[in-house]
Amino acid sequence: AAADLECTLTVICNLVTKAGSEDEALEIAKLICAKLTHQPGEKPTLRIKVLFSLYNLLPSLSGKALVYRKALELAAAGKAAADCVVPTFKNIDAFVAYWGIGKPEQRDLFLAVTRILKDQKGMTKEYFKFLNKYLATFDGSADDADAIGAAKEEAAAAIIEFVKSSDLYQCDLLDMPAVAQLEKDEKYQPVYELLKIFLTQRLESYLAFQTANSTLLQGYGLVHEECITKMRLMSLLDLSGHCSGEIPYSAITKALEINDDEVEYWIVKAISSKILDCKVDQLNQLVIVRYSCPHDFLGPYYSVMLSFLFNTWSGM
Repeated sequence: AAADLECTLTVICNLVTKAGSEDEALEIAKLICAKLTHQPGEKPTLRIKVLFSLYNLLPSLSGKALVYRKALELAAAGKAAADCVVPTFKNIDAFVAYWGIGKPEQRDLFLAVTRILKDQKGMTKEYFKFLNKYLATFDGSADDADAIGAAKEEAAAAIIEFVKSSDLYQCDLLDMPAVAQLEKDEKYQPVYELLKIFLTQRLESYLAFQTANSTLLQGYGLVHEECITKMRLMSLLDLSGHCSGEIPYSAITKALEINDDEVEYWIVKAISSKILDCKVDQLNQLVIVRYSCPHDFLGPYYSVMLSFLFNTWSGM
């Protein structure tokens, strides 16, 4: 029975507490891990539970890091097994600090997490977060020169996730060496160009890009209408960052390629998306910008307050 097997394996794991030194305990742990990960598709959830027991018994921090990494390997075997480890991801930063592992080990850890989260429903924010953590481990130093080329697929994936997201309007991807390498990459250069358009240009640039690259966008699962919506909001955010606190309706209609009677709809949409704090001066055809910021910096309460203020001001 599974319960009997778990008990037997737990007893075996207790051998690490009988070792004469931390090094000996680590060697025993490595042997146990090798056995538990030998057939990852067979009872992976049980194997992970046993690994967590081994983790708690080990005295050395490097041993704990090793065992946790092995648990991630097993979790990649299936969704049910992944459910065992996903709740621990919120503590990854604390784990990394506690274990004291170096950059290469952190990189492997974050990459393992992204590969688990990639196929988890409802975890796109977490997936994007760990893609960023992984990519940020490449600082462009000589030490990274050989390894950074392996990050191209994840760099492209992070760009696509950003473009797809209806919650993200700012990111640090353009500042990352792992992403910058795509600019001169034959396969991923168009994806890099798309990121630059979303972060530094306006809707007209996206429309021109889409005309020339519609097949590529479809291949990445990007929906043109959704991209237009996000690009209009990004363009509005860009306008707010380059104005002196007031945006004329005419500038908005030009940048967003909309009619005058659509301006207030997009202002409301920007407020509900939590990227702008502004009011509408209907008489003078102006949008008065009080503040603009990334989505994640504004909470639900503030969003409600902004909507209330907008309704109040627009009625004046």
